[in-house]
This record gives sequence, structure tokens and C-alpha cells, in this order.
Amino acid sequence: MKDVDRYHTLSKPSLEFVCKEKGSKFVGYAFPVTSETAIKDSIAAVKKIHPKARHICFAWKLGVERVVFRTNDDGEPNNSAGHSIYGQILSANLTNVLVLVVRYFGGVKLGVGGLIRAYKKTAQGTLQNSTISERFLEETLEVVFDYPNWGKVLQIVKQKKMVVLEKKTQLKCHLILSVKKSEFDALKSFLEKQPFLSCK
Repeated sequence: MKDVDRYHTLSKPSLEFVCKEKGSKFVGYAFPVTSETAIKDSIAAVKKIHPKARHICFAWKLGVERVVFRTNDDGEPNNSAGHSIYGQILSANLTNVLVLVVRYFGGVKLGVGGLIRAYKKTAQGTLQNSTISERFLEETLEVVFDYPNWGKVLQIVKQKKMVVLEKKTQLKCHLILSVKKSEFDALKSFLEKQPFLSCK
């Protein structure tokens, strides 16, 4: 059960990736996203860059424990574009990601097979040129303690590899800590046994 909460996503938006096929130009983009609102904003941003493009096809995937995804062919033959893009998201083992491919028609019809290859190749190249980072599902814990125990608490935080999200240093100190979801119960139990702090 080690690292069941580990997942991979993009650490930042990709650079533009261009692929050409029989005169048609395909331009790929990838974005890290955590909500459908962020997805809509990113699609709108790409549409502003390419107002004259014939097709802007995309696929996205959100979630780790409960996955939601969508594909869009934007007028291309069914499953020729969005499905091919989504396949590359799966191949790269990514989540919380949106991949768009913009197509400018070059005058020569590619056929369904040609379209599948072109969208797949563009999505693949876009993701291969992206910066991928490892993340973990996380939960938060709040600990409260007296100021003289500040050093002891920080030592535990460092030892247990917890991340401090917020801190209030007064006579009564408060720390909001981020911990891996898979380690949450064990860490909470450990902290509750410490006589010099209380855990919420």
C-alpha cells in the first residue's frame, strides 16, 4: 500500500508544440488543471490565440481516487481527435491535465486514420515536451502548543516530512500542516500522543 496517493501531473503549462501532416498544421498545448473552471479558462485562452483555426480539439482528466474525463472532437470525425488525445494522457499516466490540439486545414483530407495519427502524434509530442512533477494526495492537520515547545514541534515536523501551510506564533502557537493522505491516520495518532501539543 506504499504511496497509494502518488500521482503525476504537469508542473506548469507546456510550450507550444507544432506538427505538420500533408499541409495541415497541428498545434498542441497542455495545462495543469484542478477544476472544470480552470479547464474552461484555458480553452478560452487558446481560442483567443487561434481565432481562425478550423478545429480546436481537446481531452482532459481530473482526479486520482475518483477520475472524471472528457474528450471533444470539435467537428472532426467521431473519436478521431479527442479520443486520440486522451489516449496520450493515459499513456503518460497523468491526471489533472488538459491537452488541446489546434488544427489548421491544409487543403488535403487526411482521412480518419490520418487524423488519428496526427492528433496522437501532436498530443504525444506536447506531453513529452512538458515538465511533469510527482504529487501526493494530501490532508491537513492543525496542532496547538505553547511557545516554549516550538523547537520540539518543528523537529517533529521535519522528521515526519510534514509541510507547514500556516503558522501563528504567539503564547499559544498554531500550525496547519499538510500530510500525505496515506499517512494521515498514523501521523494524527502519533501527534495526539505527544504531551506538549494538541491535535485538531
